[in-house]
Amino acid sequence: MLNKDQVARFWEHGYVVAAAGVDGGDLAALTDQLDVWITESRKHDANYGFDTEDGKARFDLEDGHSKDHPKLRRVSNPADVSDSYRKVLWESSIPDMVADLIGPNVKFHHCKLNIKLPGMETKVEYHQDHPYDPHTNDDMITTLTLIDDMNEENGCIRVVPGSHRHHYSHFQDGEFTGMTPPDMQEEFEKASVPIEGKAGDVCLMHTWTVHGGGPNRSDNPRRLLICDYNAADAFPLTYPAVPSPFTGRIVRGEASRVARLTQPELEIRVPYKHDSFFGLTGQKAAGES
Repeated sequence: MLNKDQVARFWEHGYVVAAAGVDGGDLAALTDQLDVWITESRKHDANYGFDTEDGKARFDLEDGHSKDHPKLRRVSNPADVSDSYRKVLWESSIPDMVADLIGPNVKFHHCKLNIKLPGMETKVEYHQDHPYDPHTNDDMITTLTLIDDMNEENGCIRVVPGSHRHHYSHFQDGEFTGMTPPDMQEEFEKASVPIEGKAGDVCLMHTWTVHGGGPNRSDNPRRLLICDYNAADAFPLTYPAVPSPFTGRIVRGEASRVARLTQPELEIRVPYKHDSFFGLTGQKAAGES
């Protein structure tokens, strides 16, 4: 799966890109299902699909969404409701690549689709993933599967090399904001590099790697499948931010009854009411006043 150079690059920079990590047939199945969800979203004028573990909307719509101009920006845990997504996230080479980094025993935690269609203003403020789901240790990988070709024009993700070695507060005035301090956003933007690639490529990112991304300024969609995996001996310290009935499912190796403790101090978030990360960071959803 990953060669020695790729593994070394990951631990040095906090991320690595594997070309063609998902084959053409699986990629087509993901795309077809997502196209169905985008078409269905045209029938709605506010977030919908409250059949989730925490009762929050599975389908999150950007402000300005309409039948003629759909702006579906997030699908939470598509693997809960799609065989195609389960197959890719559990049975493809992706969990094998994760095992190359933190294995051999790997758990699925949750997944989501972040979507930037042409004309959408959705952006991702610079943040780290671990503050959302703190665990007893940080052998945790976020995989980013490109469903479309991704570049700076259509709002590709940007990562800050080496930032996985540092922990930044995601609180302001005692409240969990879900992003690094506002006065550091410009600094991270300057230090970041774009993750550009072809549909089917997979970026593997450390849970502490700072990342973000701007809106889509092109005529092409930018759709990204995100999945969090943990070492089997990493146990959650909070209720999952995006819970799934499959959270904790072993996808490689064996389960562990022993929690490995390596984190002496962590900020612990409280539950937030918003349907997704986007609402938490101040981006309105369709139908909100």
